[in-house]
Amino acid sequence: MTTVRLTKHHGLGNDFLVVCTDQRLPRIAWPVLARAWCDRRRGIGADGLLLATPGDHGWTMALYNADGSRAEMSGNGIRCLVQAVWMREGARGETAYTIATDAGPRSVTITPTGDARVALATVDMGEVTELDPPDGWERLGCDPGRPVAHLSLGNPHSVVAVDDVAGVDLAALGELVPSVNLEIVAATADPAAVRMRVHERGAGVTEACGTGACAAAYAAVRWGLAGGDRIEVQMDGGTAIVRIDGTRAELTGPTTFVAAIEMVEDITERKQAAEALRISEQRYRSWPISRGRSPNSSSPGGSPRRSCWSASPSRPRPKTTPSAASTSSPC
Repeated sequence: MTTVRLTKHHGLGNDFLVVCTDQRLPRIAWPVLARAWCDRRRGIGADGLLLATPGDHGWTMALYNADGSRAEMSGNGIRCLVQAVWMREGARGETAYTIATDAGPRSVTITPTGDARVALATVDMGEVTELDPPDGWERLGCDPGRPVAHLSLGNPHSVVAVDDVAGVDLAALGELVPSVNLEIVAATADPAAVRMRVHERGAGVTEACGTGACAAAYAAVRWGLAGGDRIEVQMDGGTAIVRIDGTRAELTGPTTFVAAIEMVEDITERKQAAEALRISEQRYRSWPISRGRSPNSSSPGGSPRRSCWSASPSRPRPKTTPSAASTSSPC
């Protein structure tokens, strides 16, 4: 039997288990443990498992979704990982880290608050780039005039403008495009804020998504649903702040320490199930590849990608047909 020490954290309800791998551990089938530990009825319960590995030039983050598949980046997850490292190092004041991720290095600054369990973290999320629509996108049945954006922040997102985020069966829609994170976004009375819900690849509907908040804020500014360079993204779990500077995004939000945990595992038994998850672990490699265009670029033919949004995408199109009112599609 092997004892694994870990901590649990959440960023606006998007919760993660964090393991610092500088413990004395045997070779572990992490995808298998991710599925077991993230199970909310038979395990600890979480949206994902994060591995923090120290190196000569800082820490490295590896992310496993709740289904055991790998993901490149998580805006909430990286804040949770940094809080775990910050607490492990006994830091007290504002501290800056550079974390290596599968999406590239990310700079994170963490600051204490008046609550010992809560810290505030700001992440340089990097460039926003455009993607081709994911496989099966046509199954959502979006009207060609509805604002839609397919964007990357190191991981894939499809953002759809809707009139009311509560009137959409997001779980059903997300299952139709499992290779991307699906966000639905609506305008609010505040011109510097939007309301967003998300179905995350490998995790399902979650209370918040940091990379998704950045994608939603970027798209909303572009469509005229919100204005300015500082956007409040209101999610089920709370509000994050996204700053847009050209094609770059910066995310600020809280991270909360929940518990320190010791898990006693029969690693040999866990290894037996590893092969069954080998393909699932590589799932993230199948998402659409960026074509090197900024989100304001035209399609290869030179004309705007009108199939993704309307000519005047400042607001979602009114719902004028019975299909538009259906909860199975936002379109």
